[in-house]
Amino acid sequence: MCGIVGYVGFRNARDVLIDGLAKLEYRGYDSAGVAVRTDAGLTVRKKAGKLAFLVEELAQEPVSGTLGIGHTRWATHGLPNDRNAHPHATEDGRIVIIHNGIIENYLTLKEGLTERGHSFKSETDSEVLAHLIEEKYEGDLETAVRAALAEVRGAYGIVVTHVDHREIVAARTVSPLVMGVGDGEMFLASDVPALLPYTRRMVYLHDGDMVVLSEDGYRITNLSGERQSRDVVHIDWDAEAAEKGGFDTYMLKEIHEQPQALTNTLMGRLHDETGEVDLDIALDPACFERIQIVACGTAFYAGLVGEYLIEQLARVPVEVDVASEYRYRAPIVDEKTLVIVVSQSGETIDTLEALREAKKFGAKTLGVINAKGSSMTREVDDVLYIHAGPEIGVASTKAYTSMVGAMLLLALWLGRARGTLNAEKGAELLHGARELPRLVEEALSPERLANIERIAEKYKDARDYLFLGRGVNAPTAFEGALKLKEISYIHAEAYAAGEMKHGPIALIDENLPVVVVATKSFLLEKTVSNIQEVRARKGRVIALVSDGDTEASRHADDVIFVPQADEYVSPVVNVVALQLLSYYTATLLGKDVDKPRNLAKSVTVE
Repeated sequence: MCGIVGYVGFRNARDVLIDGLAKLEYRGYDSAGVAVRTDAGLTVRKKAGKLAFLVEELAQEPVSGTLGIGHTRWATHGLPNDRNAHPHATEDGRIVIIHNGIIENYLTLKEGLTERGHSFKSETDSEVLAHLIEEKYEGDLETAVRAALAEVRGAYGIVVTHVDHREIVAARTVSPLVMGVGDGEMFLASDVPALLPYTRRMVYLHDGDMVVLSEDGYRITNLSGERQSRDVVHIDWDAEAAEKGGFDTYMLKEIHEQPQALTNTLMGRLHDETGEVDLDIALDPACFERIQIVACGTAFYAGLVGEYLIEQLARVPVEVDVASEYRYRAPIVDEKTLVIVVSQSGETIDTLEALREAKKFGAKTLGVINAKGSSMTREVDDVLYIHAGPEIGVASTKAYTSMVGAMLLLALWLGRARGTLNAEKGAELLHGARELPRLVEEALSPERLANIERIAEKYKDARDYLFLGRGVNAPTAFEGALKLKEISYIHAEAYAAGEMKHGPIALIDENLPVVVVATKSFLLEKTVSNIQEVRARKGRVIALVSDGDTEASRHADDVIFVPQADEYVSPVVNVVALQLLSYYTATLLGKDVDKPRNLAKSVTVE
C-alpha cells in the first residue's frame, strides 16, 4: 500500500520525508519520490525500486528546503518505473501532487484534459489530478483542489503543493491520512509510524475531509468548504505498535484494512457508464473451453468461490485443484484450457510447479496474485493483481477477501464477454461489487465486534468445531474452519451443509459448536433445515445471519448478524465475521495470532 509523508516547518524537509518513508517501508512499494520547495521552485526526485536508490540520488544531487511531500508507490495504473513514480507535476512544474487510491473516471478526465492541450508524462491515473487542479487554479490552491475533486470519482488520499504557496493541501476519501501537530511545524502521513520521531500529537482525517497545513497550524473543512473539528489524539505507541496502527496485532490491523484492500482490488476496474469490467489483461475470453483453478490453502478456498461464480455467470466448466496434487494426477490440459493460479506471494512452490506443468501442455495461464515481481508473475501469460498490499500476519485475511473480489471481477468479465450475463444482471452485480468496501466497513462496527468477542468467550474451551455452508458460501465455511485451526489450534472441520447427514452428523452432541453460514440465499430454507437437524441432536448453533432476518436466527443458540449483500458477493462480507471469531478465540486462549506455530507466510518448499 502506498506511503505518504508531508512536512512544512523549519527542518530540512528532505530528511523528514526520507525518514518518514523509511518508517513506512513495511507497507510495501515499488518506487519512491519526493518534492521539496527550494529557492529554485519545486524540485522533484523520484526513482523506481527501493528507497535506497532515491537516497543515493539525493546524495548525488541534494535538495534543501523546509516544505516537501514524499511518496512510496505500489503500482496500480502504469508500470513501476521512474516515470510513473510519484510525485507528479504539471508541465510548468508549479503544482505537484502525490496520491494514494484509484481514480475510477481518470480515462474520461484524461481525454478531456488532452483535448484541452495538457500533455502527460506518465501512465498513471494520479497525474490527471495535477492537470485538473492546474485548470481550476486562480490564485487559491485550496479552492482549486476542491473544484478538481468535485469532478473525480474514486478513492484517494491526495496531497498537493504549489510553488507560490507555503502550504500543503490534502484530502481523503477511503485512503487514510493522519496529521502530526508540532510547534511551528506540521506533518502529514498515511500512517502514524512516519510521524512518531517528531510528534505524538495526531489528528486523524475522516472521509471527505480536506486540510490546509502551514507552519502556523491547520484548517480542516469538508469537500463543500464547511469547517470541521477533529480531536487531537496523543499517541504513546512504541515503534512496533505504530506499525500495527495501534491494533494489538498485525492480523487485526489487516482485518480492518479490508475495506481499503477491496477498494484497491475492485475500483478502477468497474465502469458504471458501460456496465463493463476492465481487467487490463490480453487473454481472449473466447479462446478457451474450460478453466482450471489451482491454489493452496486459503487461496484454494478463494478458487472454490471463483468456480461457483464463473460457472454461474460465464457458463464455463471450472475445476479447482489443490496445487500440491495437480501435477501428480496427469491433468487433462490443452491449448483450449485456461489455468488460473491463485497466490498471495506468487512464490508458493506447489502452485508454481503446477503452473509449469500446465504450460507444458499449452494451456493459457493467468495469475491472481498480490506480490508484484514474484516468480509466478514472470511465468504466467497474464496477471490480475489483487492490490491488497503487504500482508504480514501469517493467517491470510485481506488477501483472501481481495482474491474473492478478483474472482468476482473475472466472472463478470467472462460473463459479459461471452454473452452469458445480460446487461441488467451485470449492472446489478456491478452495484453489489461497488458496495463491498462499505459493507465490510459496516461488518467491522464496534457493536458487531463486541458480539463476536462475546461468542468467542463462550465457546473458547471447545475442543472441536463444525462449520457448514451452502452454495457460494460453502467455501466460506471451509475458510472459517481453516482460520480457526491455524491460529487457535482448535480442531475444526467444514462441510457443505447438505453433506452433514452423510457422516459428520455422527459428531454432533451438546459439546460441539456448529457454525452455520445462513445468510440471504435461494438455499436459505434448506440451510435452516440443516440447522434444525443440528439442534435435534443438541448441537450448539452459531448462525451467521443477514441483518433483519428473524427466521434463521430463531433456531440458533447464538447469532452473528452481518450486513445484507447480494448472494454472489456475500462470501466477502460473511468471511469477515469468521475471521473475527477465530481471532478472538485465539487471543482469548493466549495464542500468537501473527505467528502461528509450524506455519510460514509463503511455503516455498514442497
